[in-house]
Amino acid sequence: MDIKKIINPWLDTEGYNCIVCCPTNRHGLHLEFYEEGDDILTRWKPDNDFQGWVNTLHGGIQALIIDETAGWVVCRKLQTTGVTSKMDIQYLKPVSTRLNLITVRARIVKMMRNVAFIDAEVYDPDGTVCTKAQLVYFCVSKEKAQQAGFPGCEVE
Repeated sequence: MDIKKIINPWLDTEGYNCIVCCPTNRHGLHLEFYEEGDDILTRWKPDNDFQGWVNTLHGGIQALIIDETAGWVVCRKLQTTGVTSKMDIQYLKPVSTRLNLITVRARIVKMMRNVAFIDAEVYDPDGTVCTKAQLVYFCVSKEKAQQAGFPGCEVE
């Protein structure tokens, strides 16, 4: 399936400094996001600066990346913005900070009016699911998102 890089719509926004996706945040993860079919995904190399236990990626960092990926699902697939109202997460297998790359994938599984239900997973390089999450995302109308400065979310 074709993977397309998502163009970050906030790059020229004054005050933009997201810990996850801003390329100039000095403490940030600098993640980029991609669209593959119904999924939005990101890839990242964890390191020991983000560990909880020795050589183990902190669960809060995993939750941070999952939450951000869900936000990009809403931006790209629904062409709007919103906020996470709930996230249930299951840590199935420790994620080593010695891995070359982890992949986070997320997709919309159901819509109810302006609420998106999103499933997400963290995968190790072998394709094993290490973490699963179900998120409930409150979406604003496209009109309100545009009024707040959201320009839309396109791919290269």
